[in-house]
Amino acid sequence: MSEYTSILKKYWGYNDFRSLQEDIIQSVANKKDTLGLMPTGGGKSITFQVYSLSKPGMCLVITPLIALMKDQVENLKQRGIKALAIYSGMTRQEIKVALDNATWGDYKFLYLSPERLSTERFKERVDKMDINLIAVDEAHCISQWGYDFRPSYLKIAEFRQMFPDVNVMALTATATSKVVDDIQEKLLFPQKNVLRKSFKRENLIYKVRNEEDKNGYLKRTLKLTKGCGIIYTRSRRKTKEIAELLQNEGISATYYHAGLSGESRSLRQDDWLNGKCQIIVATNAFGMGIDKPNVRFVIHVDLPDSIEAYFQEAGRAGRDGKKAMAILLYNKTDKVRLKKGIAEKFPPQEQIKRIYNALCNYLQLAVGFGLGMTYDFHLVDFAKKYQFSFIHTLSALKILERDGYLQLTDELNRPSMIYFRVNRDDLYRFQVANSKFDSFIKLILRSYSGMFTEYRAINEQLLAKRSGVSKDLVFKFLNALNSQKIVHYIPQKTTPFIVFNRERIDESKLIISKENHTIRRKLYEVQVEAVLNYASSSGTCRNQLLLKYFGEKNPTRCGECDVCSTLNDLGISNLEFDRISDDIKRELDAKHLLRHELFFKLKGNEEHIQTVIRWLLDNEKIVVRVDEKLEWFE
Repeated sequence: MSEYTSILKKYWGYNDFRSLQEDIIQSVANKKDTLGLMPTGGGKSITFQVYSLSKPGMCLVITPLIALMKDQVENLKQRGIKALAIYSGMTRQEIKVALDNATWGDYKFLYLSPERLSTERFKERVDKMDINLIAVDEAHCISQWGYDFRPSYLKIAEFRQMFPDVNVMALTATATSKVVDDIQEKLLFPQKNVLRKSFKRENLIYKVRNEEDKNGYLKRTLKLTKGCGIIYTRSRRKTKEIAELLQNEGISATYYHAGLSGESRSLRQDDWLNGKCQIIVATNAFGMGIDKPNVRFVIHVDLPDSIEAYFQEAGRAGRDGKKAMAILLYNKTDKVRLKKGIAEKFPPQEQIKRIYNALCNYLQLAVGFGLGMTYDFHLVDFAKKYQFSFIHTLSALKILERDGYLQLTDELNRPSMIYFRVNRDDLYRFQVANSKFDSFIKLILRSYSGMFTEYRAINEQLLAKRSGVSKDLVFKFLNALNSQKIVHYIPQKTTPFIVFNRERIDESKLIISKENHTIRRKLYEVQVEAVLNYASSSGTCRNQLLLKYFGEKNPTRCGECDVCSTLNDLGISNLEFDRISDDIKRELDAKHLLRHELFFKLKGNEEHIQTVIRWLLDNEKIVVRVDEKLEWFE
């Protein structure tokens, strides 16, 4: 058993790695910067976690997803592995404690949002840290050609120059060939080194259904469907409408979106994860960090705006290796809606400037002030107050974020946190001198551990229940201990917040870069066209379309998607159909031919040749020109 397998067995209980995991680990162990491409659910995080546990020092993990960051830190802690996270929105004291622990506390993992790399406080401490690996998760975010480009990722290249002897492990589940090359260039790989696993999911069957009445399809289909699933829609309103529609049909369903309270989202998610609820109807706010293995279907009611997003969301089905379905519902209205969304995603620059100016006024922020400041932010309230479109407002803020002016964080449920500022001896003396606090402090210490070294999440309702007092009295005790500097108590946050990366500038001096508006709009248009092509295509295997998009060469037909099922009904084997189709393409690429000329150039079963030609014509893979000759059209 290798050293890496022993670590895997000790902490995760697995006897063997999944495909490619150990190859990525070994590549980094051989002192090579490595980009690992693994599909959603492929176990990317284990690669850097196992490697780092095999070496002295700490792994620095850079990721933009706060929820995922917290989830992984908590999972590592539950396995007895010391891990912590630093991200926007933490208090100065929280960050100080976390940096102290990362520097001197024998921690193995420090998760960091990319914005933190350039902060003075982090720069002052990082050179004292013993870093054994820089892991870049969601690495496609560094590429301007990626579907989720984040300028803060560009700071990584500058940062890694401080640690010339530390290798980089970059990981992503979705990247085209162009993005793969860009990631390595932006991360300063001395030589290209990509380890990839085919994006093909053997057990996942892709289907597109042309449905004018999507609700009718859901009712008909899900009454007969066993197993749990996810239904994705782009509208918060529709999540509730669809869930209620299914409930009225006797189908167990709930809904989920970022606008719900944190407690409500947690309850709904847990009910679905634990099997109490069969179906969860959600926006794309749902799914990151969710690793439920037995999801039997994922249905998209609305078109996503990129193949990458669709592939990630569909990939949440069938992670147990058993057959699962990824279904996309599509009609002509979707095309109009998606095209309209392009203008909404990229509002005019003058409107972006107006929104920026209004935002600063809303937060009462004067020109020249605001650098590094964090503000609670109610997006809906702001848009309503200034009579801005919600979609335009959100899109404008995203563009301002890409240009480095601010950071919008959609963290809606941060639990209450507590940290003991005094050591145990001083705490004991305080308890002796203040007997009214003694039993409450003992309750906290019995309920939670580790509060002398790091901040811990607490539940005031649970403390009230255990102590037999009201929740209000628990708040009173905590605030009193906080004011006396015995603890640092941070009440729960239930709103998103904005961090200003630059001081407020005058609206007239605000510059929206061409890269983040004009160029990204063109890129977005290409992404939308790829989605529309996937949805409207009826002549190419769904699996082949997806794999070609991600740069895989000569992928084979899956034999099970809706397109392949139609081909199977022709009574011709996949192998023979593909051979005849390839022969036809070769002949027509060389020269346009009349139908009978083409027929006589082909060899094989004549009836099958006629069947394939007819199918290709019906599905517009070949077209009849004005001169009646055939042309391959793709």
